[in-house]
Amino acid sequence: MQDWLWMTASDLGRGIGAGEIDPVALTQVYLDAIDGHELRDRIYARVTHDRALAEAGAAAERAATGQRRSLLDGVPISWKDLFDTAGIGTEAGSKLLEGRVPDRDAVVLEAATAAGLICLGKTHMSELAFSGLGYNPSTATPPCVNDADAVPGGSSSGAATSVAFGLAAAGIGTDTGGSVRIPAAWNDLVGLKTTSGRLSLEGAVPLALKFDTIGPLARSVEDCAQLLAVLEGGKPADLAGASLKGRRLAVVETVFMQDVRDAPLAAFERALERMQAAGVIIERIEVEAVQQALDCAGPLIPTEAYGLWRDVIEANPEAMFLEVLKRFRLGADVSGPDYVAAWAALEGARFGYDAAVAGYDAVIVPTGANLPPNLDRLNTEDDYYRTENLMTLRNTRIGNLLGLSALTLPTGVPSCGVMLMMPPDCEEALLRLGAAAEAALA
Repeated sequence: MQDWLWMTASDLGRGIGAGEIDPVALTQVYLDAIDGHELRDRIYARVTHDRALAEAGAAAERAATGQRRSLLDGVPISWKDLFDTAGIGTEAGSKLLEGRVPDRDAVVLEAATAAGLICLGKTHMSELAFSGLGYNPSTATPPCVNDADAVPGGSSSGAATSVAFGLAAAGIGTDTGGSVRIPAAWNDLVGLKTTSGRLSLEGAVPLALKFDTIGPLARSVEDCAQLLAVLEGGKPADLAGASLKGRRLAVVETVFMQDVRDAPLAAFERALERMQAAGVIIERIEVEAVQQALDCAGPLIPTEAYGLWRDVIEANPEAMFLEVLKRFRLGADVSGPDYVAAWAALEGARFGYDAAVAGYDAVIVPTGANLPPNLDRLNTEDDYYRTENLMTLRNTRIGNLLGLSALTLPTGVPSCGVMLMMPPDCEEALLRLGAAAEAALA
């Protein structure tokens, strides 16, 4: 039964469908693993034992009577602590929301429950989702699975570590500037950033509504495809027969490849070699619009965030982690005309980027330019915190600004991911390409 903790969500679902795995026993194995783990309280903010076992019992009845609702019916997963759960605290990693208990589930959680998935509980995260490091001195900071002294990536830090440490079959997180992809990459998982607007944000505590997206962190591309279908009540992408042969991928050198640290760079180049051996055609290009898009981040993302949170923050600023408070306040002095001008510039950058990469199947770049930073240094060196946070989110943030769909895959080198990006609403094609790349990188 302990092997269940390391199986993909899809394989667990197939085991349930074949009558080889009982959802109640499976859920109890996960709950026991969580409760017995030394990192329990650094990964999970709250564990929903009663809900999980009740949902597992219903899943077992459906399995016994041939009425399973999806491949993942009966599979236990975790939820980032910004998805509302009826009657269960949802605090988004912030003392500002301490004691907040919603009266209904988030729409995506309702959809997952309707498809038969089991809610194990709520995972820790960066405060109000506004950091890519996963460091949260206000609540808890999970460790990186590859380095106990390093941070795990954020803001979906607990979502990633719940899977990486065998305490959930998959995790659901959010991504505004890289918050699914960075923790997935640093913990050797697959992470999907969906297109803005594809999945409902109703019942998810917001950061910047025009950039917030929801996505899964999992052990396989297939799991991400299945979870996307569950979250939107749709049909999973067909991954059968996916191939890299003849696919044209662009490595965008502009910004993405600048100052990439040695380990991520070497892992990326090796990943490209493996994919070329499987038939991919790689071309290296420059795209001026990438820097133009990145220049819009300062006027837009903090302004969106501060506009949503200003009244709550300024009523009790001392309750916040100072570095996160500073990031929010960067949006305080952006004028209305500057905000509008930045959006106009970003729309132009999006048009320019789309034109530059239109001839390729996807863009491929390192997911992160650095390795997980040391927790003690983040706690004691302000400059180290700021430089590492900016470097961590640089490559992923560009995808949010450009409105792209994106997928990170493990390279086989610890904490080094490779990211595939496609235009908005191309998740099915992206997942199919990702499945082929996953096979080449295995």
